[in-house]
Amino acid sequence: MANMVLCDYRFLLVVAAVAFIYIQMRLFATQTEYADRLAAAVEEENHCTTQMRLLIDQISMQQGRIVVLEEERKRREQECAQLKDLVEELERKGLQRLTDKVQVPVAAVVIMACNRADYLERTINSVLKYQRSVALKYPVFVSQDGTHPDVRSKALSYDQLTYMQHLDSEPVETERPGEMVAYYKIARHYKWALDELFYKHNLSRVIILEDDMEIAPDFFDYFEAAAALLDKDKTIMAVSSWNDNGQKQFVHDPYALYRSNFFPGLGWMLTRSIWDELSPKWPKAYWDDWLRLKENHKGRQFIRPEVCRTYNFGEHGSSMGQFFKQYLEPIKLNDVQVDWKSMDLSYLMEEKFTKHFGGMVKKAKPVRGTDVVLKAYNIDGDVRIQYEDQPEFERIASQFGIFEEWKDGIPRTAYKGVVVFRYQTSRRVFLVGPDSLKQLGIEGA
Repeated sequence: MANMVLCDYRFLLVVAAVAFIYIQMRLFATQTEYADRLAAAVEEENHCTTQMRLLIDQISMQQGRIVVLEEERKRREQECAQLKDLVEELERKGLQRLTDKVQVPVAAVVIMACNRADYLERTINSVLKYQRSVALKYPVFVSQDGTHPDVRSKALSYDQLTYMQHLDSEPVETERPGEMVAYYKIARHYKWALDELFYKHNLSRVIILEDDMEIAPDFFDYFEAAAALLDKDKTIMAVSSWNDNGQKQFVHDPYALYRSNFFPGLGWMLTRSIWDELSPKWPKAYWDDWLRLKENHKGRQFIRPEVCRTYNFGEHGSSMGQFFKQYLEPIKLNDVQVDWKSMDLSYLMEEKFTKHFGGMVKKAKPVRGTDVVLKAYNIDGDVRIQYEDQPEFERIASQFGIFEEWKDGIPRTAYKGVVVFRYQTSRRVFLVGPDSLKQLGIEGA
């Protein structure tokens, strides 16, 4: 019995020992797991601490860069301010004069040529003499009609101009027997050249000269001042440098300008908008007389000087020297350097000029009867002479020696039927049409 109790006790001790050992093993395993977890946690914490320190370092670096960039921005702002002050100072010292060189031309000058190389050379030399100082404002072109070799080589010998050549092989059919083919070729050439200048070269204004002209010293200043009038007053169709009655004995004042219902030609400027209107219906021949038709100028007028800014020396040409000795050779070419930029030309605007011109006509002393030339000569001051129709005008004009010609009911140089010229001295003579005083708003004169 005692042995059984002892065996039972030993068995219980073994069981207890096994249980104890098992518990100890479990505790050891748990402790080991917790230790591993703690070690991992510590390692993770260390990693997080390292990452945080790296992030803090990056933030510090970025803050440093921000500070540097802010300082750079402030420095560049200071530099920009300094540069702005410098530019303003340079402009005040004249830099603007340099930038002004990049400018839109006032007008191109085109010299229309054909087969007269000697004439062309004289014209080019005259133009370039006064164009050099304003070359950027007035580019020069030579447009040759045909293939005359001497004209081509002469034009190409000048570096200061652009050469254009019109080659037209289409046969010319005149509308009437005996007409000169030259007038048809000239009209074709003009249309081609103006189309080229306005549409290919994209110019806003063109001054047209012929190859037998010389220009006055103030030619370019005159046209620059007149360009402003063209822009402001759409009742002005073109500006001319020519006065048909500009012979020495009929002019006096280089500052005087007039409006005219008669297209003068011979050195004239038109705008692109006017050419847009004329180009599609340009005539086959006699383009200048065509422009003088009322259906084409539509009541618009032309600016002309008293003293010519061009001189036509072409005794030999398409017109066969017609009227050269009587009307062209005695022309007075202006030799006074007029400061057109300082002059107020607003009196040439349509409404003002009617009043301005009407005032001069009204003040003039009426002369009637026969021997009007002698009577005018013996009167001090301006005079006016009435004419009733074209034959009477032609008779009076022939007595004075001025142009007798009319086109489409308008005498040469006339404004509202009034032709004005100087006679011997500074006195003005006004040849006044039957309706002129009424058109000028003059009553009871």
